[in-house]
Amino acid sequence: MFSRINGKITLAARRRPRAILWATVGVAAFGFLIVLEIAARRYTGSPGPMTNQVKEVIFAPKPGPLYAGMALMMVVLTWRQRFIAAGVAIGIDVVFVLVRWAVDAKTTDGHFFGNGALWVMLGYAVIAVTRRTGRERVLLLKGVGLGLLLVAGRKTGDTWLLITSKTRPMVLDQYVATADHALGNPSWLVGRMVRATGPIGNHLLGWVYAQLAVAAVVVALYQLRNVRVERRFPRHHLVRTFLVIGLLGPGIYMLFPVVGPVFAYGPGASGTGGVHWAVANLWPDTPPPVNTPFPVPYDEITPRNCMPSLHTAWATAIFIHSRKGPRILRLAGTFWLIATLGATLGFGYHYGADLIAGVVFALTVEAAVRSFDRGWDRSGIQLVAYGAVVFAALLMSYRYLPMEMAQHPWVFGPLLLLAMGSVVHGYLRTTRRWEPRATLARQPERQPELSAVP
Repeated sequence: MFSRINGKITLAARRRPRAILWATVGVAAFGFLIVLEIAARRYTGSPGPMTNQVKEVIFAPKPGPLYAGMALMMVVLTWRQRFIAAGVAIGIDVVFVLVRWAVDAKTTDGHFFGNGALWVMLGYAVIAVTRRTGRERVLLLKGVGLGLLLVAGRKTGDTWLLITSKTRPMVLDQYVATADHALGNPSWLVGRMVRATGPIGNHLLGWVYAQLAVAAVVVALYQLRNVRVERRFPRHHLVRTFLVIGLLGPGIYMLFPVVGPVFAYGPGASGTGGVHWAVANLWPDTPPPVNTPFPVPYDEITPRNCMPSLHTAWATAIFIHSRKGPRILRLAGTFWLIATLGATLGFGYHYGADLIAGVVFALTVEAAVRSFDRGWDRSGIQLVAYGAVVFAALLMSYRYLPMEMAQHPWVFGPLLLLAMGSVVHGYLRTTRRWEPRATLARQPERQPELSAVP
């Protein structure tokens, strides 16, 4: 029972159910990591995310958001503590680099830095437990947890992708490529446009595509800029949506394995590797023919990570969360969304159908996370349910109606765009009702002045 004082529920009693909820979420997340670790060792013969993260305490880290995670953790620190933490992290990395250079140790993809950031985050976790109490301890642990969650999310995603390549030998690219005729084969069109821009366009879009996590951290840091002052995290911010998208998306890869146009219909991202498994070497010059699709085998290396496009989903989330920032942040969010869409299509990583599914997926996840934060009501349930139904309908149509979609593009193309637009419209209409409205204070009625009677 909740304790009451003068008939009112105390603050500690209110917090108790929330603490139990987050403890349950933490236990479930830890159990999920253990299951993923076991699955990785069973299906791939490689260590899973937990083992890889522990190894990076000493060994050279893989490229990833270690310093980005530390930046998120530092939102709970004072400016003096932030400078000290950054200096310590850089100093530790310099020592590690010198030792590796002295012993001629191998690194992962030429990546040297990151151990220092991980050491600092783990160090602050120890400080929180041993040197802090009360709200200070809770706030610091939340900051460390946020930073480590970003790093663990990347490790979990890498493991998921490896599992998809080992457990899904058949891919459904022919189905999506056939359905994509309803949209005019945008990957082939944008691929030729990007190639025409030469090295400048390639390098710019490649940088944007690779640095998506950096853009997310910039927006998240703006949203979390007042955490140290207010001594609490906002109810909703980008990192939550980012992590949920990364958690749920790979599960859909298992249901709908697709490798992408540059792999299924081109030379592969490396230039030659995928041509041995490709259906035909057509991308981006010749659109694929309209034939009855069927599953085709592919190698055990390339991830089946196309349906939906999580890069599109993440870029959409960045765009949404940048809307309440200053003008420069809003412009950056718009640029990142447009450039990410151009890169996913122009490099042949995704079909147009993937992008539509990615937008619907992102809006549905964002609506669910916001509803969870503010409390579920009828409008939230309806929005999430509608988004989930549209997303499922898209996947079903790609799988079971691709020939009809290719043969009637003027019918199904607008229908696909209309389905996505309806989710966008529903999201905007519903979330605007959720926003608090400023009400003007009612002015007292002015009494008419009575003239003096002579």
